[in-house]
Amino acid sequence: MSAQNSAGIQTLLDYRQNVKHRRSSRKVFPTLYSSSAAPANALQQENVLSSLLEAQLYPSNFSLDRTKRVKDARSEAQKEIEDYKRTKNQEFKSFESEHSSGNKKAEDDANREAEDKISQIKSMGNSAGKKVIEDLLNAVTDIKPEAPERVAAPPNA
Repeated sequence: MSAQNSAGIQTLLDYRQNVKHRRSSRKVFPTLYSSSAAPANALQQENVLSSLLEAQLYPSNFSLDRTKRVKDARSEAQKEIEDYKRTKNQEFKSFESEHSSGNKKAEDDANREAEDKISQIKSMGNSAGKKVIEDLLNAVTDIKPEAPERVAAPPNA
């Protein structure tokens, strides 16, 4: 505890002892009580003093109020941040939907062209597929040896 708090506590304890000795006297702190708010007896004075003493001994109530205000401000700021994020996400989605429609159209056109080409190739394969297979087999199975141009041909015998 700091020295200032200790001095304040000591002052309150001294005052409490003085009230016990002078229960009927109200001359200790005459300005503390007005005529309407003055305690009726020494017991009420002692209660007031004990509450003052508790406030001096346990200042956590003040820090609790401050902590509560800080927590409330933090939660309110968090709500504002979430609202701001939500609105910005909505704006982004609307902007994206407006500007991505051109890309989607180009993608659909490209897919259609690819499907057309694939169907053309399949139809050509179905119509001339048997002939292509026969030509491939003939080319592989019919052997016609030819010498390369850079090699001299053997003399005719």
